[in-house]
Amino acid sequence: MKAAIIRDYEAAVVIDELAKPALADDSVIIEVHSASLNPIDNILRAGYLRQMLELSFPHVMGYDVSGVVVEVGSDVKTVKVGDAVLARPNQEDAGAMAEFARLKEDEVAIKPARISHTDAASIPLAGLTAWQALITKGQLKKDDKVLIHAGSGGVGTLAIQIAKRFGAYVATTTSSKNAELVKSLGADVVIDYKTEKFQEELKDYDLVFDMLGGDTIVESFKVLKKGGALISIKGEDTENLAAKYDVRFENFFMSPDGAMLTEIVALLEAGSVKTVIDSVFPFEKVADAYDQLATGRSVGKIVVNVK
Repeated sequence: MKAAIIRDYEAAVVIDELAKPALADDSVIIEVHSASLNPIDNILRAGYLRQMLELSFPHVMGYDVSGVVVEVGSDVKTVKVGDAVLARPNQEDAGAMAEFARLKEDEVAIKPARISHTDAASIPLAGLTAWQALITKGQLKKDDKVLIHAGSGGVGTLAIQIAKRFGAYVATTTSSKNAELVKSLGADVVIDYKTEKFQEELKDYDLVFDMLGGDTIVESFKVLKKGGALISIKGEDTENLAAKYDVRFENFFMSPDGAMLTEIVALLEAGSVKTVIDSVFPFEKVADAYDQLATGRSVGKIVVNVK
């Protein structure tokens, strides 16, 4: 099969021929239609997480996938050949940017017919990250005030919509050129991070969802009320500020979860949540897609149509 790979850390993304993944008893093989990119792709490619997560080479790129099941393992009960599915594969099976991919049964959600593979591929990692940060870790409740950083990004655009679906009052940070977009997704307050300081504009928030790390975490404690929570995917509370401000801090890594993804897909099918696609590339232009990701200026998700 053809696959988008890197042969070493910091290497170029190229298309090469690899063996098709072997079927496992608890897994399915899908023919990939679309796959999307995430910042973690280039973070791993650069070797920044090498001590935590050593890659083996050639490494197939991609953590988000939508396609059609072509083989089913002997222990699989809920998915059949011909089903259209989407998933965020586990680390061992990661490698969505290829003609075929292996997925565990408990990672997949059935793709509704009305949702395209392009849209479906944009959802899993970003949607699960947003859901787990806000609902699972953040314990978001109706009428909570939540600050979502980087609201125009792949995770942020979904997080705003999920928070609104659960009845929250949402503030977000973005640049002025994306203000109308995040408002259209439901943001009640928009902070232009280039000209405004969110820590001076906001106060008494119940929850902050951080995707930026660094100084943003430090300043975010200031907007929380006592008993609030700061949930991050990018850093640590190195100064024990949570204790100082009497709030809860948690840093986490998203976990693949087919049942949770199914709940997110239901919101998409009902029209409560919509996808935001920055750009779509054909498979032969996959290297250009990763170059676009590296600019850090994408709004929503970048998708590659493999089939």
